[in-house]
Amino acid sequence: MTHDVSAVERRAILHRTKSVTLVGASANPARPSYFVATYLLSSTRYEVNFVNPRLDTLFGKPVYASLKDVPGEPDLVSVFRRHDDLPQVAEEVIDAGARTLWLQLGLWHEPVADRAREAGLDVVMNRCVKIEHARFAGGLHLAGFNTGVISSRRPSAP
Repeated sequence: MTHDVSAVERRAILHRTKSVTLVGASANPARPSYFVATYLLSSTRYEVNFVNPRLDTLFGKPVYASLKDVPGEPDLVSVFRRHDDLPQVAEEVIDAGARTLWLQLGLWHEPVADRAREAGLDVVMNRCVKIEHARFAGGLHLAGFNTGVISSRRPSAP
């Protein structure tokens, strides 16, 4: 089974999300998770949490050693980890009671998606939570695009 989530479904997931936990957050500005973290903290209403056993703080916020250490129940868990780590991460996400498992760009794992969906989670794979949020919030200009809010309506004639 192929797990491709439509734009309408991704938008609904992001709209209902209250918190985002980044698993594999990095303090290295060259890493995608760093860029996503800066965007989420500065441009969204989400409560943002970080998981990385090698860090203590990031952007002045605590970084937790594992998902089970994050206070409260996570809502959306965005994963920046190696492909081989995904089955273990998925089990941690399920055990934590999250609603959504979001695998970042370049991450696609059908068995992990099957397992997470069987456990009742929404699953998004090979998508960037920052790009998707910006797409639906009209903020792609922050990445150099001036597209405005995505709409199915045709532009009016000039």
